[in-house]
Amino acid sequence: MTSNYTISADKTKLNVPVIHRFLSQDAYWCQNIPVEIVQRSIDNSLCFGVYSNNDQQVGFARVVTDHATFGYLADVFILPEHRGKGLSKQLVAFIMDYPSLQGLRRIMLVTKDAHGLYTQFGFKPIEEPENTMAIKKFTHY
Repeated sequence: MTSNYTISADKTKLNVPVIHRFLSQDAYWCQNIPVEIVQRSIDNSLCFGVYSNNDQQVGFARVVTDHATFGYLADVFILPEHRGKGLSKQLVAFIMDYPSLQGLRRIMLVTKDAHGLYTQFGFKPIEEPENTMAIKKFTHY
């Protein structure tokens, strides 16, 4: 980990206003998401925060998982002013090495623009995409 930053799975350290601000204003996947939904997603996921050396939150990710067979990596971000330091790579490495995620049969994610990051960790397009289905509701928060 870059010496000026730490990563933690301690939910008590998460700064929900920082997370909500980024997700609702800057993330292409959930513009205008209400803080109540962000909080509920945190409450029901395995969460990871990236913190500067003064404990300010600068990044976030969460995994929706049963801790046995499946995980879905979501809401991964590093605040713009902290990008370019390898933090997203370190965050994903921390998540992929996290003890309760070892042995999962499948970890999935959806990304529009970060394929280069995730392929470094073994993610690739799904095999037999015709077997994968989803319900996508267009929610305008």
